[in-house]
Amino acid sequence: MGKVTGSGEDWLSDGLDVTGVDSGLWVPGVDYLAGWRDAREAADRLNRALLGVGFELSEVRAVASTDERGRGVVRVAGRLDAVDRLVVLLEAATRGKGGAV
Repeated sequence: MGKVTGSGEDWLSDGLDVTGVDSGLWVPGVDYLAGWRDAREAADRLNRALLGVGFELSEVRAVASTDERGRGVVRVAGRLDAVDRLVVLLEAATRGKGGAV
């Protein structure tokens, strides 16, 4: 992340990449907590499913977050070998179903 520089009207974004959801900037009045709660419930369900098919959460897991508008977002984070195993599992689940689960 870059430094905040300059003193003009654009000082907040001067030298920063503020377009990503991980920028750390929050917008006043946006209810991030409600979106995060929804995402947390979905991430918990996905984590239980991952555990149910033999993954360890230290290998691959769902992580709750929010986007810049406060909507819930779930990201899947994991080691490459575990993600590859997950891809194989998902591909096998969609085989013969036209790509839809």
